[in-house]
Amino acid sequence: MNRRTGLAAWIITLIVALLIPGTGTLSAAAQVQKMYETPMSETSLMGTNAYAQQFFQVPDYWNVQNAVFRLDYKVSQLTIDSLSVVTLKLNGKPFYTLRPGTDTGKKVTRQIGLPLEYLKSGVNELTIEGVIQTKNNADQMCVPTQDQGSWLQIFDSSGVDVKYGLKPVGASISDFTRHFLGMDTIQSGQAAVFEPGEADLNETEAAVYALSGLTGASSDASHLIPLLPYQADNAKNKPLGILVGLAQHLPPDIRAKLKETALQDKALIQLIQTETTSLLVVTSDQADLLKKAGRFIGNPALMEQLQGTSKLVDETTEVNTPAQSISRYFPLTEAGDKLTGPSHREKNYFITLPSNRSIAEASKLSLDFRYATNLDFDRSMVTVLVNNVPIGSKKLSAERAGGDNLELTIPKNLGISGNFTITTAFDLEIKNAVCTGNQDQMPWAFVSKDSVLQLNTKDRTDMLFNNYPYPFLRDGSFNRVAVVLPQSRDNYTYSALSNLFNLMGQYATSNTGEIRFYTDEVAESELKDRQIIAIGSYADNRYIRDNNDKLYFKYDGSGQGFLSNEKISIEKGYGERIGTLQLIDSPYGKGHGFLAITGSSSEYVYLASKLVGNAGSLYKIFGDGAMVDKDGQVHAFRFKKEAEAEAPAVITQVLDRGDVVSFIIAIMLVLVLVLVSLVLLVRKHRKKRRR
Repeated sequence: MNRRTGLAAWIITLIVALLIPGTGTLSAAAQVQKMYETPMSETSLMGTNAYAQQFFQVPDYWNVQNAVFRLDYKVSQLTIDSLSVVTLKLNGKPFYTLRPGTDTGKKVTRQIGLPLEYLKSGVNELTIEGVIQTKNNADQMCVPTQDQGSWLQIFDSSGVDVKYGLKPVGASISDFTRHFLGMDTIQSGQAAVFEPGEADLNETEAAVYALSGLTGASSDASHLIPLLPYQADNAKNKPLGILVGLAQHLPPDIRAKLKETALQDKALIQLIQTETTSLLVVTSDQADLLKKAGRFIGNPALMEQLQGTSKLVDETTEVNTPAQSISRYFPLTEAGDKLTGPSHREKNYFITLPSNRSIAEASKLSLDFRYATNLDFDRSMVTVLVNNVPIGSKKLSAERAGGDNLELTIPKNLGISGNFTITTAFDLEIKNAVCTGNQDQMPWAFVSKDSVLQLNTKDRTDMLFNNYPYPFLRDGSFNRVAVVLPQSRDNYTYSALSNLFNLMGQYATSNTGEIRFYTDEVAESELKDRQIIAIGSYADNRYIRDNNDKLYFKYDGSGQGFLSNEKISIEKGYGERIGTLQLIDSPYGKGHGFLAITGSSSEYVYLASKLVGNAGSLYKIFGDGAMVDKDGQVHAFRFKKEAEAEAPAVITQVLDRGDVVSFIIAIMLVLVLVLVSLVLLVRKHRKKRRR
């Protein structure tokens, strides 16, 4: 009887799983094992007490099944294996210690499991601490350790591999957003922003507002979120998608699933789920409301708050991100940061600035800190670095251990613009460290919450790729951008748009700016007060054709290829197989920019757009003109002449000469004395005459 009851229960469970839509599929999907690899930067552990850090993420929608640290290293040939150890910590908790081994001088690989109970959702910290001994002091008195031969090289083939299953996408827009922006989702190309196949330019504008906001919130800046037309071939491999379009342009099967059909005075954001896909539909009958809904999608803070499957947006709905204030004061830490352990210890602070802002004169850092009193104060110090460039140091002292301060001026010649990193590096040395042993909680240093960075910034207005994405972004917001497209768009054109606005979205901190899309039929008067981006070839974009004489890389008479110029010789056939980026002053409005992304065909236009598709490519270009071929060879040049430095005024030249200034002051004093003497003499003679 029990066997029959169990069999019946099993059959009922199977039937329920099959009848409830998506239950069986999602459960199976959650059990599919995936692997995500987080590579580690190459680094060296130097000295007898050294450490390195590795950060990796675990999204909250992962069911982690296994995590392994791949450690590829080479150790000093002088290492004494019995006295040397490497300890691994996960989120501050030690879990594994190893001997580096006797295979010195060659690459060694270790596979080390990470304890799942120490993992947490979000950012995890893996710490590697090494004690590499090259001398046996057992039979000697304690002597200073020589660190030059004590090293362990960690290769960039090291990394953390996490094996996991996916939790199903929940029935809420917030859960959909977390899955959509997940690093594994974007890396595997499973997410996309769609517009209708025959989209008008208003729909493209709304979709780009959504795309740029999403890319700014993405945790993976090296992979794109594509913008695609909603077609069967494009959608079949994208289980997570966002479709932005006017209601009359939506596919009939999607329109039939909408909860609201009267959308004349509102926009609808609705999550539509099947057994294998989740599609967020953004639609309205009115173009302006569709754009507003696109800005809503581009505001991640709002998206994370939506617990339901739909949201209505009307004229009164607040969708804008808070305006970015360019503050002069940046606290380094909210509650203070403690650094523990001997020898070199670092703490990084990430400072966010708009990309068009650079550090000006008189910017200062005030670092408040305290530290242990058991240090070797002859060898202990603190150093501050900006983007890994040291700007100042201070020796630690027993008298100031309870409260110390270091004030530094940020050198303006560092050429820093946009985001940058400040590093506080403490060298906490202990007396007779060889005899003392390794105590990982001592010594210590503490960076106080009173530490503050005072920044003076200035606007970088040079029309150069060195300052890109200026002038199209200014202070984190789109700066009245006009994108001029060909009459017809193919897949390469969509890919070029994806490249362009994925990178801009990473720099944009506000969704309040304006982007307008036009075809090349737009009147010139519409572009006079806008920053212009013209995409296309000589043949299919009139604005590139009409401004050919102003381009640095000019097309030949047939418009099929580029001609040689004063910077580079270009063979005729080669000129037909390259794409170019050219940033010139706008012919339609003084003080505005004109970026031509162009090539002989849409394929080469796409090739050029890849140079401004992610930060990894952006560093390859500078100046105001660049070209790239299919082999990936990039040539960048500066065509605009550098403004000549103004000759210093005569008074400035005089003031710069200390000896001349002293002479002038002496002459002036003599003249004053002479004048005073004359006045006194005149008064004396007048009195005599009166008498």
